[in-house]
Amino acid sequence: MKKQVVTDKKSDLIESFAEFARTKNIDRATMMGVLVDVFKSMIRKMYNTDENFEIIVNVDKGDIQAFRERTVVEDGEVEDESRQIPLSEALKIDSDYEIGDDLAEEVSFEDFGRRMVTTAKQTLMQRIKELEKTGIFNMYKELTGEIIIGEVYQVWRNEILVMHENNEIILPREHQIPKDRYKKGDPIRAVVDSVDLNNGNPKVIISRTSPVFLERLFEQEVPEIYDGLITIKKIVREPGERAKVAVESYDDRIDPVGACVGMKGARIHGIVRELRNENIDVINFTNNDQLFIQRALSPAKVSSIELNETNKRAKVFLKADQVSLAIGKNGLNIRLASRLSGFEIDVFREEDQDEEDVDLDEFSDEIEEWVLDAFKKTGCDTAKSVLRLSVEDIERRTDLDTETIEEVLSILRQEFEEEFSS
Repeated sequence: MKKQVVTDKKSDLIESFAEFARTKNIDRATMMGVLVDVFKSMIRKMYNTDENFEIIVNVDKGDIQAFRERTVVEDGEVEDESRQIPLSEALKIDSDYEIGDDLAEEVSFEDFGRRMVTTAKQTLMQRIKELEKTGIFNMYKELTGEIIIGEVYQVWRNEILVMHENNEIILPREHQIPKDRYKKGDPIRAVVDSVDLNNGNPKVIISRTSPVFLERLFEQEVPEIYDGLITIKKIVREPGERAKVAVESYDDRIDPVGACVGMKGARIHGIVRELRNENIDVINFTNNDQLFIQRALSPAKVSSIELNETNKRAKVFLKADQVSLAIGKNGLNIRLASRLSGFEIDVFREEDQDEEDVDLDEFSDEIEEWVLDAFKKTGCDTAKSVLRLSVEDIERRTDLDTETIEEVLSILRQEFEEEFSS
């Protein structure tokens, strides 16, 4: 097959497209693929087919050529103008052509007309924008669960706009640590939480409150975790307040808790600062539920535990001075321990066996039975076990209203006027 190549100056269409694609970091192969698709579309509009057209892409030069292939036939015997060319026209191109030869003639952009070329430019720009969006989506999809560092671009009431590699991503308020305070230009570190397409546009959400963010920070600070010698089994957080991290070592020579904390807390201090002084309890994981609950309630010292495996509930008994530690400020410690262990934990003061007490049933003439039952369901079956709880503790454990609770406490105090006088 002979090819008659008409050397034209490189089209403005290719030049403008190539420049645009370079600024959007589109690789050459993809760029040329789009050019081929658009060029084929132009050919179909002009010739009603692209089957007998060959498109050649030169990726290195960033150039593209299209050749129309036709068979040379006798003058007057042309049956299909798109696939056949009369000998007289073929000879004008090259005097060596004979009947039956295949002729490939380069298609010039000038053949298409200004309007079609303009339409093609618009199509190319649209396609490259779509490619850019797809590229951004795929990039952040692969980064999901990984930490990135961006720069605060704009601070709004419900979200912060962050620039990362010239892409705009979002840190919503619910993914911000309550103590976070940022202004434009500040560096910001967060984990890629989710990536979605919103009307064809990639929407990237980053998070500083996700347990995954804390996990990645540990991986960065603790080489043993990064190398797989220590595994993080579970993380629960109240962002900016407290977190509990259960870790396990696959090497008996490595203390997982000590490795995570570091000498004099050197490793964990950096994480704590990043999380706005969030208190972090690192706990040695175990499959022994009782021991794990005991460790999860740290820093409180547990006296004994009664487990109900079926209902996933645990009654934890502690000395009087340990109860407040187990519950924590606003019930935070016990709440996190419950989430970490998977058991609903109820805390009880350990009773002194020599101590005088009165069974709750003894007050059935003064307190309605359904109210007494509400207390019994929490493990409080004596007067003193109820009196040693605060109103807030009782409200958390039962569905009783404040007025009813205070009325019950008043009745019970009368039995122990000196010890529990209000």
